[in-house]
Amino acid sequence: MQEDKFLSLREKYPNFIYDSYEIIDDGINIKILYHFEIEGLTSFNPYYLIDKKYITNKNIDNDLLNYMAFHIGMIELVSYFKCTCSKNVIIKAGYINDDQINWFKKLYYYGLGEMFYTNGINTTIDSFMNITCVCNDKKTFNTSYEGVGNLIPVGGGKDSNVTLELMKDEFSSNTCFIINPKDVNIECCKIANYDDSNIFIVKRVLDKNLLDLNSKGFLNGHTPFSSLVAFVSYLCGYLQNKKYIILSNEGSANEPTIPGTRINHQYSKTYEFENDFNLYTKKYFNIDIRYFSLLRPLNEYQIAMLFSHYKKYHNIFKSCNVGSKSLPWKWCCDCPKCLFVYIILSPFLYKDELVNIFGCDLYEKKELLNTLLELTLYSDIKPFECVGTYGEVRYALSTLISKYDGELPYLLKYYKEHFKLSLDTKYEKEFNNENNLEDKFIDIIKKEVDKYVQ
Repeated sequence: MQEDKFLSLREKYPNFIYDSYEIIDDGINIKILYHFEIEGLTSFNPYYLIDKKYITNKNIDNDLLNYMAFHIGMIELVSYFKCTCSKNVIIKAGYINDDQINWFKKLYYYGLGEMFYTNGINTTIDSFMNITCVCNDKKTFNTSYEGVGNLIPVGGGKDSNVTLELMKDEFSSNTCFIINPKDVNIECCKIANYDDSNIFIVKRVLDKNLLDLNSKGFLNGHTPFSSLVAFVSYLCGYLQNKKYIILSNEGSANEPTIPGTRINHQYSKTYEFENDFNLYTKKYFNIDIRYFSLLRPLNEYQIAMLFSHYKKYHNIFKSCNVGSKSLPWKWCCDCPKCLFVYIILSPFLYKDELVNIFGCDLYEKKELLNTLLELTLYSDIKPFECVGTYGEVRYALSTLISKYDGELPYLLKYYKEHFKLSLDTKYEKEFNNENNLEDKFIDIIKKEVDKYVQ
């Protein structure tokens, strides 16, 4: 049992150490190198590379830059800690106080919630790790900073492409941001008229010892990658003197993956994490860079509605995690993410356009029936994927079925025969007021949605 392995590894390897980090400037790149250790097992030296051509801030506070780099290590360590879930995490690389320790414990605990669940690990926020800081080099900052413009992380899926379109009138002040880009990420940016001069690329390199431990059966599972994007984009926003970091996380990210719990595949995309991150950076970095999701006011149905009109991206965008492991990136057409994207776009693009995008009609695939039930909560569990709420999925299916002319394909026919159509809530007219948008961004969204909603 994985629970037994969890307990055994914690006893055998009780100490995980964040020893140090280095910032190395070779004149072309800045390399941020981290030194982690699972005491008695192995060490890790992951790193990041940032091309200096992207750095436009002429007034960088090197102490603050170092402090931000240290914080990236506080998130990076999760990928290595999870191998043994050591009882003690010892921070030697920099100083954090008790308030900061509690902040990171919350992020780690809920960010690893899926891993604990899928491995059958029972633990609590108080007991899953003890964080001890043995560095006394306290840092406070009062840096003069006045950012301008927007840094926009681009994932290559429909959501970030909608953000690129919504922000097109501020093109001159925008920079796209990508960690370890694939061809799809770059192509989406180029379709939106960005080029090498305004696409900020960061290379992240994992330590091969992590992959070795994974292959040997050490603990493994989902980590809160979006929190890593948060800290890395914040540092890069500072290097470019930006004011806003504009994400593409919708309100559906707040819905737990396991109903009735706080276990959420998308925890670090939630409004809760967004608020926590902004409070943390304001307090401990003390500069005005604002981190928020432009799409937070919208639901997945509205985002799909908008994206259906941005046809220049349709044959390029990808968000299938299974297919991302292939070259080129493709839709696998067998996973929950593929079926979700297919469903949410289907009221607007079914049938010919969707079949052209995916290469087949997913509604005819009988083997996806259980996935359909999971996506609509007519099963015990929601897929551990970045997918919409049960209500959004039911509404998309119901909308398509209600206007469909002809014999329904297999999955739609099954749904109609077994479940009541859900058409009472008009998702296209919703607006989520739990967001961190300034009025100018709200106006952009409402103006665009109003084009397509009567």
